[in-house]
Amino acid sequence: MEAPALLRAWVLAAVALGGSWANLPDHRVLPDHRVSSEMGAVFVHELEQELFQEAFLDEYEDDDVAAPITFHTHLRDHPDLPRWLRFIQRDPHQPGYLYGCPTATEVGTHVIEVLAYNRHTYGTAAQSLIITITPAPGGEPPFQAEFLVGNRNVEELLPVATQEMFLQDTAGVWERDDLRVINITSALDRGGRVPLPIEGRKEGVYMKVGSWGAFSPCLASAASPQSRVRCSLGQQPLASCYDTFAPRFTIRWCNLTLLQVWPSPTMPGLVWGSGVLEDEGDFQPPTQAPALDLLPGYLVTLLVPLAVAALLCLLLGHLMCCRREGVEKRDLATSDIQLVHHTTIHGDTEELRHMAGSRDVPRPLSTLPMFNVRTGQRINPMPGPSDGAHVPLLPQ
Repeated sequence: MEAPALLRAWVLAAVALGGSWANLPDHRVLPDHRVSSEMGAVFVHELEQELFQEAFLDEYEDDDVAAPITFHTHLRDHPDLPRWLRFIQRDPHQPGYLYGCPTATEVGTHVIEVLAYNRHTYGTAAQSLIITITPAPGGEPPFQAEFLVGNRNVEELLPVATQEMFLQDTAGVWERDDLRVINITSALDRGGRVPLPIEGRKEGVYMKVGSWGAFSPCLASAASPQSRVRCSLGQQPLASCYDTFAPRFTIRWCNLTLLQVWPSPTMPGLVWGSGVLEDEGDFQPPTQAPALDLLPGYLVTLLVPLAVAALLCLLLGHLMCCRREGVEKRDLATSDIQLVHHTTIHGDTEELRHMAGSRDVPRPLSTLPMFNVRTGQRINPMPGPSDGAHVPLLPQ
């Protein structure tokens, strides 16, 4: 493993185990940065490389060349970011972005730990990003439209200036001036394919825009069932606003989604008390549970399998013993000629076996032992009458 990978793994392990930032070598801690966002609106925070470059100026010899910086982010005391927040950095020479859309469950304060890693000097710098999520005063916009921008990557639409340009083009289609960006999602996070490394190929970005006014006839016709049928046939949908976003944004109108969100009633949250019992301040433990009768359950568990096994044994015994045909029934179903033929063959076989067992013929010479490997004893292969084949070669 290379030195940068080892250092990064060591730093992340130290942070995960609750180590102090000040104990890391060549490490600098930047002041905390506080930001706020409303519920139901897109949150984008840019991690500027210039801010962290100042912390690495005294480490890098050539001040004219900016050192590449890699960012790592995670929720404090957690190994990863919260579910509503995403991070992207395409290249060490480009800034990183934290973006997402907080919901009602994320209202509160979130502390994100940002670790900047210098790829030249292996130095690190840390900063705590404190994000405060507040409820939206007017609630979530009830009318929402999601566009698929095919000629952009997600980091290209995260800057505020690019979002303003997209809202201007959307206002020409929607005919509303109260539009705002609700969420920005990469097409890869929605199941899209990674584009080929060809110039001009982009991942695609889903832009969700909300408004308090109804959809325009142009958007309604683009998302109508007739347009869906034309899209399934490979044709353009029925709409008069195809090129409104061109040439800056290429909208795939067949992926247009119109949503109408109605406000849901808010449930009252939990009210935390002082932690002291109000009535009769003594804690009363629960009474002892009554004794349970486990005998019926034990008998059912034991007797039911035994009864099933006994029934199976009876059924098997009936099939094997009570349903046999017998020899007499088999002989009655067999012809006399076949029985005589079988009896003759059986009798001849027994006679041959009897004759072979009663003959007294000496063993062939080739079967006699000639030499004992263990004792070295030799024997005459042509024995006389007194020391025939019955003389043992091996000692007793």
